[in-house]
Amino acid sequence: MASSSSLVSPLCNQSQSPLLHWIGDRRKAFISPPCNGGSATSKDGGAFEPCNEYYSSKNGSFSSFFGSKNVSFNINHKHPRLNRGVARSGQAMAVAVEPAREIRTKQKPPTKQRRVVVTGMGVVTPLGHDPDVFYNNLLEGASGISEIEAFDCAQFPTRIAGEIKSLSADGWIAPKLSKRMDKFMLYMLIAGKKALEDGGVTEDVMEELDKEKCGVLIGSAMGGMKVFNDAIEALRISYRKMNPFCVPFATTNMGSAMLAMDLGWMGPNYSISTACATSNFCILNAANHMIRGEADMMLCGGSDAAIIPIGISFLWLGGFVACKALSKRNGDPTKASRPWDVNRDGFVMGEGAGVLLLEELEHAKRRGATIYAEFLGGSFTCDAYHMTEPHPDGVGVVRCIEKALAQSGVPREEINYINAHATSTPSGDIKEYQALLHCFGKNPELRVNSTKSMIGHLLGAAGAVEAVAAVQAIRTGWVHPNINLENPDQEVDTNVLVGPKKERLNVKAALSNSFGFGGHNSSIIFAPYK
Repeated sequence: MASSSSLVSPLCNQSQSPLLHWIGDRRKAFISPPCNGGSATSKDGGAFEPCNEYYSSKNGSFSSFFGSKNVSFNINHKHPRLNRGVARSGQAMAVAVEPAREIRTKQKPPTKQRRVVVTGMGVVTPLGHDPDVFYNNLLEGASGISEIEAFDCAQFPTRIAGEIKSLSADGWIAPKLSKRMDKFMLYMLIAGKKALEDGGVTEDVMEELDKEKCGVLIGSAMGGMKVFNDAIEALRISYRKMNPFCVPFATTNMGSAMLAMDLGWMGPNYSISTACATSNFCILNAANHMIRGEADMMLCGGSDAAIIPIGISFLWLGGFVACKALSKRNGDPTKASRPWDVNRDGFVMGEGAGVLLLEELEHAKRRGATIYAEFLGGSFTCDAYHMTEPHPDGVGVVRCIEKALAQSGVPREEINYINAHATSTPSGDIKEYQALLHCFGKNPELRVNSTKSMIGHLLGAAGAVEAVAAVQAIRTGWVHPNINLENPDQEVDTNVLVGPKKERLNVKAALSNSFGFGGHNSSIIFAPYK
């Protein structure tokens, strides 16, 4: 057995592929000093870091660090399909491991980066299903948290949530379909269509769109758990009782897919699931598709409906209770979510969806769209520390914020509003605050609040709904209060936290944080369009 310190690829020890032996032998025979940008190479043919650039000609050949520009293969003319596969895989492997001897790529002239703006918003939340109604309720300090009514949860120490009490799908989704699909998908489709309506995308506008450059990227942390659990309950009777769509309706990607089918949008379409950071991941990736020129318009955000009633559905409520993450303040639900308060005892689960209509600036201007704000950029990092606990030093969050600032080109002193992740957990709130202090210092102009104090934690939808709140702060010049902050934790500076009443603020740039189980960190930045 090879020493654990050896850098020899395990692929080179396999006997079934002459091609792999050939590549391994070539690597051992022709190793020479690395080109600019590469790292040193092991004498025994080990892995190395290639240069950043490769030569690639129109005829498919490539410049080889090890010799000829063309790779020869032992071709069996009786098996053309096999030959094509071998050639393809051989070229792919060689390109992956061989840096270029000569740099022959032409430098492209610098191009102006495409800008991304917000032109529409849609929400389904415990405080309303319209962006203006939702934000007005936030400004008034209203709470959407109450006792759970959808099912009997008397057996649990937590019996409260940010529950959506009523929502009509009439006019948005066909009745037969809405009865079969999971609530997370229902919320997603309605919020997505509301964002289009809010963005002025009428039937006439839809006719003019290049559908191949319009995409949907709406994620979910939990997916269709009720559909899944209903199927299990039905299976206890007979498989014939199962919803025939239970499998596709339970997957996290199906909401984006269904919305694209409904709209005929054929651009980028997929779903991201990074727990409670899901929405920010979706928003930033959607923006990147537009910056790269792959799309002109994207619906993006998140949706979750994990307050579910039957069978093993209790797993989700019970699971969060078991890991001591949820507040037990059942006697006074509206006081239960209290970020940064010394008496906080866990987060309150919520449900809903938030969707942004992002659009490439020139595309938005051509169709005369109202521009609410500009999306400047963001970043992701991973703590690589613990499944549910934040890193004790907050290094992942600090790196995430600093990378977001660098990527967006925003000076840290320009950030004067932060919509924090702040879930009302004892450790999470403080770790995030310490990261903010590290990144921004004691900026007297900075205002920080948590939307979760009023609607609870919407899991995979949290980031999108909070992004709507950030954009609304930019639009209106008002930031919403932190309710229930009665006895601030001694480790936080109350001078930067918004008080119990809304405050006037001319937002120069807004940062919105979302962090998820698994150590997923995300930060995104919006600013007024200029």
